[in-house]
Amino acid sequence: MVWLRKVLRKKTGKMAQVRKKPMYQQIFGLPMNISFSPECVRGTVQYKPRDDDIFVVTFPKCGTTWAQHIVHNILSKGKPFESFEDFQRRSPFMEMLGPKTAEDMPRPGAIKTHLPFHLNPYSPKAKYIYVARNPKDCCVSFYHHTKMFPEYQFTDGTFDDFFEVFINGENDWGDYFDHLLSWYEHRHDLNVLFITYEEMKADTRAVILKIASFLGQTYKDLLESDEKLMDKILYQTSSGYMRKHLNEQMENFYSNPVLWRNDSPEGLKYVNEYFKNKKLEMPKEMKFVRKGVVGDWKNYFSASQSKLLREKFKEKTKGTNIASLWPDLFTDINEN
Repeated sequence: MVWLRKVLRKKTGKMAQVRKKPMYQQIFGLPMNISFSPECVRGTVQYKPRDDDIFVVTFPKCGTTWAQHIVHNILSKGKPFESFEDFQRRSPFMEMLGPKTAEDMPRPGAIKTHLPFHLNPYSPKAKYIYVARNPKDCCVSFYHHTKMFPEYQFTDGTFDDFFEVFINGENDWGDYFDHLLSWYEHRHDLNVLFITYEEMKADTRAVILKIASFLGQTYKDLLESDEKLMDKILYQTSSGYMRKHLNEQMENFYSNPVLWRNDSPEGLKYVNEYFKNKKLEMPKEMKFVRKGVVGDWKNYFSASQSKLLREKFKEKTKGTNIASLWPDLFTDINEN
């Protein structure tokens, strides 16, 4: 019996109402986007990292795309992605596109994954940037993401529906806390940089320098000596810039069949076949980059939902100091 239903049965003696749920498939025991190729996911887990591989790893909707753009801008000395196709080629989402995209990626570049530590391709010589985000904002962003893409069959789902899915760990890539804990345990590893979305928002410049130093001292030295380059990277990785340019690039890409149906990675061809067979269409207006703020959860969470999430937070993170990452996360709860 899933976590929320256990809690509600214990408190009320009744089962929680079964709500509308998104459509998923199961791979390696994890819920996954149903339009993804199982072979691409399995190939990602089996991928043998090269010594110069850089991985940007997150639980979904925790700042992945932002971190990818920061890393790319550092590595390219401020040259932005030219198109969404260029973005996929230079910073491929391996579970979706397949491991060959990582093998063919122009270097230096960064590979995106959402896998927990035990499934992520690992080498002590490769580098891993893990971005954590508070679970409330993650849940809200994940809700909008799931409503937007038609393969989930959740376009009419409510936040209350998705909250139950999220707190029970039934969404893409499984339980938020299991994923976070798997990487948190490795936060002190020399080849792992553990950062939070909230610190990225609080002082983006400092985090860019931290990432640059992790990638190589020469990158940090360049940014510290070239203020114009730093300003350019700050601008090109701002939420306003990415909301305009990346969303437009995605709309252009998915509306152009020549780009994503004929000469595409195997994983994208699989997605296209799934959409074709199910008679689905990508949304005409992409809001992949939405608000990019901290605290949007206040517009969605009820007091009871906040209390339920706090209970799970305490239960799952007991014995760690993860709570110190977001000390004000549950100040909205009034115990009186």
